[in-house]
Amino acid sequence: MVFPTELVKLADWLLYQLLANSCYRALRKMRKYYGLFLRNLNPNPNPSLKSSSSSTHPSLYPSVTKCGLEGRESQTLVCNIHATLLRTQSFFPYFMLIAFEGGSIFRAFFLLLSWPILLVLHYDLQLRAMIFITFCGLKVKDMENVGRAVLPKFYLENLNLKVYEVLASTESRVVFTSVPRVMVEGFLKDYLSVGDVVGTELQTVGNYFTGLISGSGLLVKHTALKEFFGENKPDIGLGSSSPDDQLFISPCKEAYVVNPEDIKGTTMPRDRYPKPLVFHDGRLAFLPTPLATLSMFLWLPPAIFLSIFRLFVGICLPYKIAIFLGSLTGVHIRFKGLNPDLDSDSDSNKKKGVLYVCTHRTLLDPVFLSMSLHKPLIAVTYSLSKMSELISPIKTVRLTRDRKQDGETMQRLLGEGDLVVCPEGTTCREPYLLRFSSLFAELANEIVPVAINTHVTMFYGTTASGLKCLDPIYFLMNPRPSYFIQILGKLPKELTCAGGRSSFEVANYIQRQLADALGFECTTLTRKDKYMMLAGNEGVVHDKRNKNKT
Repeated sequence: MVFPTELVKLADWLLYQLLANSCYRALRKMRKYYGLFLRNLNPNPNPSLKSSSSSTHPSLYPSVTKCGLEGRESQTLVCNIHATLLRTQSFFPYFMLIAFEGGSIFRAFFLLLSWPILLVLHYDLQLRAMIFITFCGLKVKDMENVGRAVLPKFYLENLNLKVYEVLASTESRVVFTSVPRVMVEGFLKDYLSVGDVVGTELQTVGNYFTGLISGSGLLVKHTALKEFFGENKPDIGLGSSSPDDQLFISPCKEAYVVNPEDIKGTTMPRDRYPKPLVFHDGRLAFLPTPLATLSMFLWLPPAIFLSIFRLFVGICLPYKIAIFLGSLTGVHIRFKGLNPDLDSDSDSNKKKGVLYVCTHRTLLDPVFLSMSLHKPLIAVTYSLSKMSELISPIKTVRLTRDRKQDGETMQRLLGEGDLVVCPEGTTCREPYLLRFSSLFAELANEIVPVAINTHVTMFYGTTASGLKCLDPIYFLMNPRPSYFIQILGKLPKELTCAGGRSSFEVANYIQRQLADALGFECTTLTRKDKYMMLAGNEGVVHDKRNKNKT
C-alpha cells in the first residue's frame, strides 16, 4: 500500500535529517552545491548593472528594480512565489490560515505548538512537517473553499508591487514553487492570469488529504523548469536572493533577484490590485504570523468572557449605561449627525414610522443604530440564526424573499414604529456597496439614509460558509471593535416615489449618497454573487416551513 510506504519514507527521512546528517556532511553538501551552482550560472551580460547583495547570500544577478518593463509583451516569465511575488519571507502564515479556516482551532493550535521545533529543522523537512500537520485529514472541499475565499485577500495584501509590474508586462507566465500547488494555483490563475503553476503535489484518499507528498516529492524548482521548457529558455526569471532560487533562474535569458532590501516600499495599493477584492471569507482579520497567532490564542480566554459581558450589557441595560460600559471594555462608537426633525403634522407620520436605510457591515448594525439613537427600532433581515434572534435586544423579523409578502410585512412593521432595513441583502467587508434592492423605496416617504462602517483587528463578525450564530460573538471578541454611524439628512420628498421618482432611481440615489459619505465604491454585485463566489451556492436554505427562507 502507498500510505504505509510513505510513512516509512517519512520516518527514514526524519532519522536521516536529525541523526545522520552531521555538520561535516552538511558542509560537504554545501560545498558541492555551491560548486554546481557556480558552474551553472551565466555571467551578467551587462556589467553596468551591479549585483545587489543580501545580508545572508551574495547575489550574482541584478535586483528586480533594474528590470525594464518595455518590450516585454511577447516574452515568457518564470518566477517563484516565496519571497518573490509575495513580500513575506515565510509561508507559515498561509499554512496557519488553512489550518484555522479550513481545519479547526485545534489544528491551528497544534501547528503553532510545532513552530519551535520547525525552526530547527532543515527547510525541506520543515515544509514536509507543516504540510502534514495542515493537510492530514483535511477535506479537499475545505481546502478549495479556503483557496477561493480566504487566501486571495492575504496574498493580494502581500504582493510585491515591483515584481507584479514585471510579471504583468509579459505575455506568458509560469510560477514554480515548492509549496503545495493547491495553496497558490487558484489565486495565481484568477488574480494574476498565470498560465501554468508547477508545485508540490499532495496525496489524497477519497475526498481527504493524507498530509503526505506524492511520489515525486517536494518540487525542485530548477529541475522542474528544465523539464517544463526542455531545450527552450524562458526570457525572464525572477527569484529571491537564496542560492536555490539563483540556481532556479540561471537558465533564463535574463535573471533578476528580489533582495530583502528591495521589499521595502513595495506594498500593493488597493487601486493597483489586478482584480478588485470585493468579497472574502474567514474569521481572521490579521496575517497569522507565529507571534500574532500566539497573541490570538493568549487573548481567546479573556475574549470569550468579554464578549459575553458585552452581550449582557447590550441586552439587559438601558442605552446610555450600555454605551458607557461598552466603551469601558473597548467598544468604540463614533456617531455623527442628528435624528432628523420630521414633520409631525404629516398624516403619513401619524400612521407610519421612519424607514432607516443602512449599509450592511455586520448583523449588529440595527442594534448599534438603536443604541446610538437611544430608541427601540425594528429590524428586518433575510438571514438570521435562532441564537442571534434570541439574544437580540431589539425586535427582529425575517423576510422570505417573496417581494409581495415582504412588502406587506414591512408595511405592517412601519405601522408599529421605526424600521431598519439593509437593502444590500448581505454584508460586505470591503469598501464597496452592493446593489440596493428597490423594495424599500416603494413602502415609505420618510426615508433616512444611514452610513455604517466597522473596524476590527482580530476577528471578522461575518461569515458566508461558517456558523452565522457566532457572528456577534466573534465581533465582540475583538479587543477594540469600532462602529462608525452617520445619520444623513432625510430624503427630500421630490427624490422619493411620492415625488415621481421610480423605486430604482431612489435606491440608486441612496446607494451613491451612502457610498460618498463613506468613501466607498458602488457596484452592481448582489447577495447571489457573494455566495456563489465564497460558498459555491446562492446562499438560500430550503426548509419545510418555507421553501425560500434564508
